[in-house]
Amino acid sequence: MDSHRRHFLHSLTAAPLFVPQRSFGANDRIRYGLIATGGRGRYLNRIFAKQGAECAALCDVYEPHLEMAKKDSPDARTFVEYRELLELRDIDAVVIASPDHHHAPMLMAALSAGKDVYLEKPLSKSIEESGRMIHAVRQSKQVVQTGMQRRSAESIHKAKKLVDDGVLGRITLVKPQWHWNIAAPLDNSPLPGKLDWKRFLGSARQRELEPMRFRRWRYFWDYAGGNMTDQGTHLMDVVQWFTESGPPVSAICSGFVAKMTGAEHPDVFSAVFEYPRHIVTWTLDYDNSYQNGWSITFMGDKGTMILDEAGFEVYAEPWKKTNAPVYQENAPVPVESHVQNFLDCVKSRKETNCPVEAAAQAVAGPHLANQALLKGRKVKFSEMG
Repeated sequence: MDSHRRHFLHSLTAAPLFVPQRSFGANDRIRYGLIATGGRGRYLNRIFAKQGAECAALCDVYEPHLEMAKKDSPDARTFVEYRELLELRDIDAVVIASPDHHHAPMLMAALSAGKDVYLEKPLSKSIEESGRMIHAVRQSKQVVQTGMQRRSAESIHKAKKLVDDGVLGRITLVKPQWHWNIAAPLDNSPLPGKLDWKRFLGSARQRELEPMRFRRWRYFWDYAGGNMTDQGTHLMDVVQWFTESGPPVSAICSGFVAKMTGAEHPDVFSAVFEYPRHIVTWTLDYDNSYQNGWSITFMGDKGTMILDEAGFEVYAEPWKKTNAPVYQENAPVPVESHVQNFLDCVKSRKETNCPVEAAAQAVAGPHLANQALLKGRKVKFSEMG
């Protein structure tokens, strides 16, 4: 193992610190603030409310988003500047659903303010940033959960146990994929309503407003790692968790913009990750719906496991078309259980199901693949940082 990868793995083993901040009774409601009230933020807000938490504050740089979120949380105070929300003494936690380039500064500001944090994935915008975020979390007394809900799904844990029990034998190839036929040219028409463009940009490169950069920020390098780190973080987390492999040794990647005209990130790509004992091929096509949605195929010398939105199936070797699965579980991946785990940990001060170290490992490979795509060659982990 190269020294850089060894150092990164060592940084993921720091001992957590958990110190109670206030005592919760059995019926006490956790009060939280929501930072970024776009589609994902409003979705999480409804789930947190369903799980019994109380939204006390809302923050967004785009006024129409705040107005929509206010319909679900009419009594919540509203802010444009997230640091003002963090000054509130009567909230226990924050939910951060902002663009990726705001994740690190918002997380660190929340920790400094003594707030527990539910942070949407991907954790970071770079491997170097992941290291700084791990350090900040472990120097704090706060509970942090990253929004990778498969970590809290009962069916995924059952599948992991089968892998641990050796049902698949030696795994040599893993094939995560995501297919949706949703790609279309980016909308650059004028934005309705008031937007604080400067606050949206934050530390990103200063430029004149282009509405499509706000509407579809995920597809621009200044703000995010595209679907490589968005969907890739979910799937690569499961891959590395099941194979207990840590981040990859190297990555190569090819991709292009097929129909998402205006985007910088590809809507079709394929990456190959090298690990010491297996390889992983991660592909995404947003221009085709065959095998619609996500799936991960684990291929071992004793069997094959297919995980997807419906659950999982395991087929024994030697495979034949007529084979019936030897194991099968039909179950969704609920976000509710992941949110509930965070809320439980806020009260108990225990470790969450997806701590910052797991989130850093999950996004490391996708960050590496993005560098390979930009450089047009294989990139080794030892080159990063």
